[in-house]
Amino acid sequence: MFVNPVRHITFDAHEPFALATFWAEVTGYAVDPSEKDDDEVLISPPEPGAPAILFIRVADDKTVKNRVHLDIQPAAGTRDETVARLLEAGATVYEDHRTDGGLGWVTMRDPEGNEFCVERSAGERGLPTS
Repeated sequence: MFVNPVRHITFDAHEPFALATFWAEVTGYAVDPSEKDDDEVLISPPEPGAPAILFIRVADDKTVKNRVHLDIQPAAGTRDETVARLLEAGATVYEDHRTDGGLGWVTMRDPEGNEFCVERSAGERGLPTS
């Protein structure tokens, strides 16, 4: 069987370095400060084999909902703590799907308007965390 691994997940961006810095905060990936003025900025995963995230400068604006988005599962802490941290980092809440019983997720937007979801952590879902 032939497997084609995902090498990069690519975002169009007005300010690639600023958006890469935001997503480095979200994911724990590393951003190279020497790429600050580049038209393409790559953030690298901490584990080998995971796809990198690439930000490419474009002039056009985002105008419609993303057809593909990332679902973020907190590695540490809770969904709500992660939402609060990402709000401080520059994200906004787009749609709140949390329930009174503690289930659900939060759809957020990064500083350039790209949607992503923050789910409950493995621990909140009763799954092993290691």
